[in-house]
Amino acid sequence: MNGMAPRRRGRPARKAADTGPSAQQKILDAARTEFAERGYDKTSIRGIAKAAGVDPALVHHYFGTKDEVFAAAIEVSFEPALMVPALLAGGPDGIGERLARYFIGVWENPVTRAPLLAVIRSALTHEAAAKVLRTFVLRRLLERVAEDLDVPNPTFRAELAASHMLGIAFLRYVIKAEPLASADTEEIITMVAPTLQRYLTEA
Repeated sequence: MNGMAPRRRGRPARKAADTGPSAQQKILDAARTEFAERGYDKTSIRGIAKAAGVDPALVHHYFGTKDEVFAAAIEVSFEPALMVPALLAGGPDGIGERLARYFIGVWENPVTRAPLLAVIRSALTHEAAAKVLRTFVLRRLLERVAEDLDVPNPTFRAELAASHMLGIAFLRYVIKAEPLASADTEEIITMVAPTLQRYLTEA
């Protein structure tokens, strides 16, 4: 064996420009744009590859299926490995405000908002998109937070927190309901934080 990563669906012949982290990043950037603009159902591996300027087989090699590319695009937005420790660093006190500030911050950033709009819209009709949403918002983020806080029924509490935050995201960023769509972010955080605090910490 030559120590290279195992091939997935046949590793294509590539030019030097198509190798290394830059190729992966180009694919991921293209995937985020494609999913955001076209939605889950109309996005294809071939379309992502074309937008990234690479061979479709290279997309399969780095990310696998369309579902896996989709999941990778969402993970970049949430960065659970980095954010969970940061959210928990201060203990239970203030967790509601930290979570609200983090979540609203992700949505307010146009770069991270685009693929999240795609996943929320697609989750209503596609199980693969719904699974990504459950995996990253619930399993890898809110459930880990709730479990670390050592409260009864952590999964139920995480789902309540998720329903609250995703409801806000849907109304503010997807259907743009007023006055929520135009409300100041600090006002939203102030109103939402006590509810998230209660969901995640009250015995």
